[in-house]
Amino acid sequence: MIMAIKPKKNAGGNDQSISLNKYISDTGFCSRREADKYIDHGRVTINDNVAIPGNRVFPGDIIEVDGESIGKKKSSVYLAYNKPVGITCTTDTKDKTNIIDAIGFPQRIFPIGRLDKESEGLIFLTNDGDIVNKILRAGNEHEKEYIVTCDKPISYEFVQAMASGVRILNETTLPCKVVQEGRSTFRITLIQGLNRQIRRMCEALDFSVKMLKRVRIMNVHLGPLKVGQWRSLNPDEVMVMMRMVRDSESSAVKAPQDGGIKLKGASTPKAPQQVNKQERPKTIETKGGAAKPKSVPVPGDRAAKAASPAKAGGSGKRTYKDYRKGASKGK
Repeated sequence: MIMAIKPKKNAGGNDQSISLNKYISDTGFCSRREADKYIDHGRVTINDNVAIPGNRVFPGDIIEVDGESIGKKKSSVYLAYNKPVGITCTTDTKDKTNIIDAIGFPQRIFPIGRLDKESEGLIFLTNDGDIVNKILRAGNEHEKEYIVTCDKPISYEFVQAMASGVRILNETTLPCKVVQEGRSTFRITLIQGLNRQIRRMCEALDFSVKMLKRVRIMNVHLGPLKVGQWRSLNPDEVMVMMRMVRDSESSAVKAPQDGGIKLKGASTPKAPQQVNKQERPKTIETKGGAAKPKSVPVPGDRAAKAASPAKAGGSGKRTYKDYRKGASKGK
């Protein structure tokens, strides 16, 4: 009977051991997060002993996952994939729509982050467990850009509300850049990754998403890559991405929930306790039609109330002011 082994004690400060989850991710088998799950489920062994969280790997140790020996890391792979609608971002081969079978890459790889099954567009896949950890780490503020089409025409008030922040999942989303692209289409750039964030934001404003496509992650653009196709990131893209990950790790500012975040080209944010909501600008742009102001007052500001199109006896449509009243009540 195989017994679980206790974590080995370091004999000194100069040993060459590394954590078990890092060792597994370094081989390209899976990410650290997934490695932790394998360990928790008793599927990892060290020298034929079932591993437990906290184990370390020493030179000469034999590591197996589900009876498969894993060894030294292979050359790094970084892929950009235009995920079709209907593909699930999971490595679980029991799911017939899993992204790994859809790509059919000859080496073991895994996705960085996720993209909803109902959505399409750019997603990274790699065998580099370290970069997965760095890109997904909270506070790194890596931009992701999407093109979204709704079920009905969008208004300036809708764009304003999306850019200012929407109450979902018991919190208000961070301010973001929103550009109206067409009658029912807009482009949005996020630095957050809440579960189904864009869809939930639209639903909170009484809109439904018909099409959602991610077109950029950090410095990498989807470009002409066709749906269902993948390509290797070029050396320049990898180099820039590595630099962005390195810089964000050391200098990232964790954005407060009520705003004050730092976007590209923006000034350094104030400390959370110093942020004045009435003075914080929102970036809102539209294409075509009447010109709109580049800086929009935040709700609660007298100027915002004066600029609101909502008047007694108006059109009856739900306005930005109506939305903010509902949001304050937790709706």
